[in-house]
Amino acid sequence: MTGEPTPRIYVASLADYNAGRLWGRWIDADQSIESITAQVNEMLASSPEPDAEEWAIHDFEGFGPLHLGEWENLEQVATIGRGIAEHGVIFAYWAMHLGRGDWGELATFEDCYTGRFDSLTEWAEEQLDAMGIDIDAHDDNPFSQYWHFDLEAFARDLASDYVVYEADDGVYIFEP
Repeated sequence: MTGEPTPRIYVASLADYNAGRLWGRWIDADQSIESITAQVNEMLASSPEPDAEEWAIHDFEGFGPLHLGEWENLEQVATIGRGIAEHGVIFAYWAMHLGRGDWGELATFEDCYTGRFDSLTEWAEEQLDAMGIDIDAHDDNPFSQYWHFDLEAFARDLASDYVVYEADDGVYIFEP
């Protein structure tokens, strides 16, 4: 997705780190696990420290609100990186919602993602339209002028049955 930074990780050699030296490499995380693993192995093989075999993620960027730990599974990092590259930072919100224990369910993103809206009320209005309900319509009842539909309350109630993330650029909605 254009305009957003490529998700990437800084992988460091622990042998070098323990020897007081910073040795590592920035690796784009939107690649295959094979490519990421090969780059980690190349970084370790080029280390000035003999027997550099262990690594850790010491930094990351482009993952939006998602924070990676030092020992993340590279296959899951690659899946998240590719998801962010394809769908934008909302994929990182989906990973946060699932939690590390359920990252195996990342593939359900497209089934659960409803969309981005400017506000909860915009989304609620779309839901009402889909149901064929026009809250501005007045029938022939002379008392209809006294009826008021609280769209904001409806939106809040509707949202309680969904996964909602409010970000700077709008509201992201997922079906549970």
